[in-house]
Parts: sequence; C-alpha cells; structure tokens
Amino acid sequence: MHHVLFYMPAAASEADRAALLEGLQQLQRIQAIKLSHIGTPAETNRAVIDRTYTYSLLCMFESAAAEQEYQEHPIHDTFRQEYARYWEKVVIYDAVGPMQPAL
Repeated sequence: MHHVLFYMPAAASEADRAALLEGLQQLQRIQAIKLSHIGTPAETNRAVIDRTYTYSLLCMFESAAAEQEYQEHPIHDTFRQEYARYWEKVVIYDAVGPMQPAL
C-alpha cells in the first residue's frame, strides 16, 4: 500500500486544486496499480485526525515489484516534475501486508 497526503499552500486557488487533482487522476492510469482512491479530508472531528491535507492518494499493489514499477513509470516521473509546484508538503506512508488476524 502506498498512501500519499498532499498539502497545498493556504493561498492555493481553485484552479491549482483542479490542476493537482488532474495530475492525481493521471497517476491512476498506471497499470501496476491494483486499486486506487483519491480523496479529501472527511468531516470527522477527533483529536487524532489530520484534516489539514488537501488530497489523499491511496494505491494498492499486488507486490513490492508492482509498487516499484509504479515508482519508475514515466507517468509518475511526469507527475513529480509537472505538479510539484502545487504542493508545499507531501507525506507518504508505505505498508505491506496482509496482516493475519489474531486467534
């Protein structure tokens, strides 16, 4: 699993938001991705929840090799080069699984 949180500057315009969303949607075309989701902060309100990011991109892969294919894909390279101007911070959480339930 590859989960990326994009934080845009407070002064970002709606056009900037739309441009970054367009870039994220382009990433979803990479065939190595098994499942993906683009989201925005939910309206939940608990002390442990970070609602300061602008967009969340969650990608799931069949294997570490598939995730590496995604990282090296030309669409991913183009995204980093052309869309980095729209965010001020990115936080990435990578995880492996599946975890087996405790008995």
